[in-house]
Amino acid sequence: MFVGVGASRVRDLFKTAKKNAPAIVFIDEIDAVGRHRGAGLGGGHDEREQTLNQILVEMDGFETNTNVIVVAATNRPDVLDPALLRPGRFDRRVVMDLPDIKEREAILKIHAKNKPLEKSVDFGQIASRTPGFSGADISNLVNEAAILAARKGKKQIGPDEMRISIEKVILGPERKSKILNVKEKEITAYHEAGHALVGTSLPNADPVQKVSVISRGQAAGYTLAAPQEDKRLYSRAYFIDELAVLLGGYVSEKIIFGDVTTGASNDLERATDISRKLVTRYGMSALGPRTFGHKEELVFLGKEISEEKNYSESTATKIDAEVSKFIEGAFKTAEKIIGEKRETLERIAKTLLEKETIEQEEFNELVGKKDVKEARDTEKEHEK
Repeated sequence: MFVGVGASRVRDLFKTAKKNAPAIVFIDEIDAVGRHRGAGLGGGHDEREQTLNQILVEMDGFETNTNVIVVAATNRPDVLDPALLRPGRFDRRVVMDLPDIKEREAILKIHAKNKPLEKSVDFGQIASRTPGFSGADISNLVNEAAILAARKGKKQIGPDEMRISIEKVILGPERKSKILNVKEKEITAYHEAGHALVGTSLPNADPVQKVSVISRGQAAGYTLAAPQEDKRLYSRAYFIDELAVLLGGYVSEKIIFGDVTTGASNDLERATDISRKLVTRYGMSALGPRTFGHKEELVFLGKEISEEKNYSESTATKIDAEVSKFIEGAFKTAEKIIGEKRETLERIAKTLLEKETIEQEEFNELVGKKDVKEARDTEKEHEK
């Protein structure tokens, strides 16, 4: 609408910075103006491109005695123009990774500083339940817990509010208005019990934290499993067990009701995606240590748009066969566990239908598994 305004603002910005040197110029969300040039519509004279050109000129035109430092932030370094990232402009890239368990605990303490908390709130436990949470997610979690405590008329935030808020941040608010009919609720209970039972029976799967048949977001029910420690590297054994856990709900429905529902569609999608990645990305199949296919991405869309097929039709058939083998193996594992532990499955499902939610301690009791904390204490006593 006002062509050239961005470029003129950039000139003014650097003029002010030089006048007040030494100075720091901080540009947040630089991808808004610093996207790859020549990608998309508008040619070379659109407003964003003029703004970027002016930033490049200003940054390149610094004299040796100009005491101005330029710092920029973005979530999308992949779409930035290469000219921005060359030495002399932005020299250093600092990656702000998602916080690990100790960092999450420290961030939690900061956000909880001015909020009244019950003494029973365990920051370590909350940190272990929130892998993949960013600082903003943790801030949101504490705020949600405060709102929940206020709604209940409490003066302090307790561990229950914290626990419920974790699920709210991950899955969305509880949809109490979405009431399942008796049959659907029963199917959902057995479906989630299947996931949880398979998950707790396999050595490499993440421990089950909570099972519920209360609807959240798009899910009719959910099984919350989180690793005890943060993971950066995932083994083949972990993926094999994870596939069996994903198919646990589907297998449970099939065994108990002799039929399957659309409730397993997301599980099957995720299982197929993991299986394909095991073959084509991670080199964890019988086809050996190589990758298949090359993703082409259109930078102005920021999405993968096509995949270059750098393998033959016969290899494509082998890839499909390997993917099917992974899925079939996971199906058999889930079927074996549920077949052998059907009584435990019935027990979990009946408790779910009665209480709607099972927390970790109660779940471990139901399946006859020692609590992780209890197991650690026993180990320490043996060591002594």
